[in-house]
This record gives sequence, C-alpha cells and structure tokens, in this order.
Amino acid sequence: MRELYSKQDTLALREKHIGPSCKIFFAADPIKIMRARGQYMFDEKGERYLDCINNVAHVGHCHPEVVKAAAKQMELLNTNSRFLHDNIIEFAKRLTATLPQTLSVCYFTNSGSEANDLALRLARQFRGHQDVITLEHAYHGHLSSLIEISPYKFQEGKDVKKESVHVAPAPDMYRGKYREDHEDPSTAYADEVKKIIEEAQSRGRKIAAFIAESMQSCGGQIIPPAGYFQKVAEHVRQAGGVFIADEVQVGFGRVGKHFWSFQMSGEDFVPDIVTMGKPMGNGHPISCVVTTKEIAEAFSSSGMEYFNTYGGNPVSCAVGLAVLDVIEKENLQGNAVRVGKHLIELLKEQKAKHPLIGDIRGIGLFIGIDLVKDHEERTPATAEAQHVIYEMKGKGILLSADGPHRNVLKIKPPMCFTKEDAKFLVDHLDDVLTVLEEVMDSRSGSVVSENTACRTKTPKEEHVELPNLSATDAREIHSRKRNGACSDQHVLLSKRLKT
Repeated sequence: MRELYSKQDTLALREKHIGPSCKIFFAADPIKIMRARGQYMFDEKGERYLDCINNVAHVGHCHPEVVKAAAKQMELLNTNSRFLHDNIIEFAKRLTATLPQTLSVCYFTNSGSEANDLALRLARQFRGHQDVITLEHAYHGHLSSLIEISPYKFQEGKDVKKESVHVAPAPDMYRGKYREDHEDPSTAYADEVKKIIEEAQSRGRKIAAFIAESMQSCGGQIIPPAGYFQKVAEHVRQAGGVFIADEVQVGFGRVGKHFWSFQMSGEDFVPDIVTMGKPMGNGHPISCVVTTKEIAEAFSSSGMEYFNTYGGNPVSCAVGLAVLDVIEKENLQGNAVRVGKHLIELLKEQKAKHPLIGDIRGIGLFIGIDLVKDHEERTPATAEAQHVIYEMKGKGILLSADGPHRNVLKIKPPMCFTKEDAKFLVDHLDDVLTVLEEVMDSRSGSVVSENTACRTKTPKEEHVELPNLSATDAREIHSRKRNGACSDQHVLLSKRLKT
C-alpha cells in the first residue's frame, strides 16, 4: 500500500521534488486535499471546504456518471486516434451541435495550452500572416508560443514582447481606459485594435489573428461591452486575420443563458476558431480546437501532418460525452442562471454595505468582486484581498484573487453550486469584511463610501497592517458593528494592532 505522508512531510517533499515555479493555493498555509465530491473538497483531517474557484470540476468533483464512463471505457480500450472509433466521432458531433454551423471541424488535444497553440498554427497557416493581437493582462497558456501572447505572464517575467505581438487595451469598463460613463465603450475599445492594425501594417506587418477569452478570467473577471467583439472581428478580418475565441475557462454553459460565452455577443458574431479545455473533461485532460472547413483545409494543404498521441482517445471522449450528458440532464445551465443571479443580488447588497467592495460584475457562475481602498480613485485593495482569502479559508470557503493587481475575488465554482452555498459564502464574506473594515477604521480611518456611515477617508499613503484576529475578537467586533457601535470601536482593536 502506498505510504500516506503527513501534511508537513508532503510540503517538504514537494519543495524537494517539484519545481519551485509550480505554485500552490494558500502558500503560507496550504491545504492537503484528500477527496472531493460535488462542490466540496475535504482535507486529510476530514474538514470540508466549499469550492468556489474550481472551474475544472465543472459538473462537480468526482461526478459518478463521469467516473463511471471513464472506468467503463478504460476497461475496454484506450489507444490513439489513428484507429477508427465511434467515441471521437460522437463527441465531435455533440460539440459542433452546440456551435454555429460554420464551426464544424474539430482537432482534439489534451490541455487548453495545446488547444491555443494549435489555434495559432491554424491562424498563421491560413493566409501566411504571423502577427497576433492580444489583450492586456491576457493569459492563454504555458507553452512558449502562448507566453509570448500572454501579457499576464510576459510582463511579469524577463521576456520581452516580440515584434509580432501587439497588445490592445482590455475592454474593462470599471478600471480600463474607457469606463462605464463612456458613451460608446465598445467602439472606443475596438478602435484601439484598429489603430494597432493600421500601425502594424504601416511597418509591413500582417495580422494573423486576434485572440481573446470571451470573458477575461486572469485579467480580473472582465466582461466586454456589447458589440465589442463584432467590431474587432470586422477590423481583424479586413486585415486578413482571424478571430480566436478562447473558451478554455469560460465555456460549457458557465454563463447560463448560452453554452459558449462568446454567444453573449449575439448571433451576428461567430469566431473563426474556438478553443476549449478545462471544464471539458471535469478534471480529465482533454481539450479541443473547433474551426471552419476553410481554415482546416488551408492547414491540411500545408503538407504537414497533424497528429496528437492522446488527443481524442476513447477514454477522453467517453469522459467528454458524459460531461455533456450531465450538463443537459441536470440542467446545469439553468442552475447557473438561477444561482448566479441570486449570488450577484446578495453580493450587490454587500456592496452597498461594505466600502471595500468597489464593483460586482459577472454573469451566471462567473463573478468578480473588485476590492478597492477608495471608491473615487478605485485604488486596488491588494493586501486586503489576500487577507480576505485566508480568512475565508479558515471558515471553510475557498476563494482566490486575480486581475493585474490581484485584488479581484473570483468566483467560478462547480456548476452544481446551490443557492444555499451562495448564502453561506456571502454571509461569511460579510463577517470577514466587517472585521477587516473595523480594523482599518481604527488604524487610520476608512475607505470612502457614500453608503456607509461612521467612516472617514483613509489617507492614500497610509499603510494598514492586517492583524490576525481571533474568532472571539471577530465575533465581538461584528456584534458591535451590527448594534451600531461606531464611535468607540478603537478600544478593542487597539489592543491587537501592530505599531
């Protein structure tokens, strides 16, 4: 029987044998997860955690129908796709049935990175162009070809942006160049892409593709303004390029009303290439590129054979088919609509109460909470976001932060997330923010909010250290807050604040 290590031994052995660049959640106090089911994960002590961030376990951790499908096919056959097999055909048919008619040719791969890398190859082969336009803060995978087009990565490291890569402003209407008060943000942001194209062409460059997540995830849960993708696609196609929609993190019904997030843009928008991954196999490694017959034929005419040893193998396709079945049978898209709407409503109530919450944005079960120190300046509350994450972990709720400033709490749970889960999440978030804001008040005054009484403005240069308050302290502060005790809260807190 394989040896089971203690949490401390596991961490020590990981540091010894696993690359130091392979980061883990909650690095200061990591969790050792032993099993999971549905929207819950369990550590080595049996403690339960509500998983609010795992968009890989799309239909729920260890869903019995998915596990059964994998085991059944694995008992029969698993081999590469050079042999005829019905699973890959059936899976391709089911996938393309969810997409616009022109997107009809599938290439199966094993990860989102593989899918996006292949999408770039398809785009560049199509007309022989090389340049790619990407968005600020974008992340499209870990391969070298994708790090080159992922500002989320290359702007943090030592890599220099290549001449063939062009970065357009992220269509962020809360923190971006054109905000919610702009009269036509979709056109303004699309015109930025047009300027990039014109400038590149003036230097003899040729645009192969524009690539974007249908909703930016690592960029901070960004939902583009209506009409943006249509306008960008028009500019890119006029330049001889193609539009690649990256659905690796946001596809398969997460937005609720549509199966694919790009479909929120309307029926008049159809990408030329769509990539998909993560939720596709509910934790099993499978991904896919879907494109038009015209682009596929251009790729084939290059004379270079495309083959992927594990892409589209019988077991992976059986898993993928089971995931599609569960989404349909359990009406998980409908659940995303109902629970997502309820959760956003609860969070908006918290926004009216907590000055740390600057913005709530999202659709379905794709939601971001933008934490700020100042509503007017929208100063990112980065340290506060990290504090919230660890405090929520202590309450059995797993969250993480993303965005360029790491201040956006992201919520992308398994699609079986319930209204009860939403209330549990928000109730504890309310508690954590209440305690945190009391600490900030007592230290130096508060962030500005027109909705909150008994507060003064925090000087921008003031650094607030966040103490580790005990559960008893937290409950006492929270009780005083609810009872309206605003004037003398410094008494308790001053005993615990660092000086």
